[in-house]
Amino acid sequence: MMPQPTNKIQRACGAGRLADGPMLVRACSFEMISTHQPRPIGFLALGIFLFFGSLMATYAAITLAIPGTILDRAWVLNPTAHAQLAPLGRVAALPFAVLAATLFAAGVGWFRRRYWGWILGVSLIAMNMIGDLVNIFRGELLKGMVGVGVAGLLLVYMTGPRVRNYFRAQQLSSVPSKL
Repeated sequence: MMPQPTNKIQRACGAGRLADGPMLVRACSFEMISTHQPRPIGFLALGIFLFFGSLMATYAAITLAIPGTILDRAWVLNPTAHAQLAPLGRVAALPFAVLAATLFAAGVGWFRRRYWGWILGVSLIAMNMIGDLVNIFRGELLKGMVGVGVAGLLLVYMTGPRVRNYFRAQQLSSVPSKL
């Protein structure tokens, strides 16, 4: 005997049970199978990190595009970068604006568990690691080694099976299957 439908989708399109498996709902043109997974530890922190990076890149873009404001005071935290970037002015502001938008998009995709958000996040961290490797070869050993170490740990976390599968489960549950 078939179980009684318990929700609107089941009542409208029919439902059945897989042999000793999860409830299968045929919702007219796709199947839904429960894919609930607990959020990996560190998921929230990494998403916040992506948005924080977007905020800092926005700040850099604004202060480079409009110099001489009270916002310039924060450059005291990285006077070398300011000395190198300030003469470029608005020319340097554009790449920071693009970086800010890309980090923001990665943060949105990350929290929505979109596969493209995972790819974008991994790609951004990998590009940052490449920049840190360049720093090592330019002679900035400490800065480069710390950056490579942090980026490497982030990449190990992001590409690990728990995080990768957390995004795949969302991707699989949101794609209609072919009947």
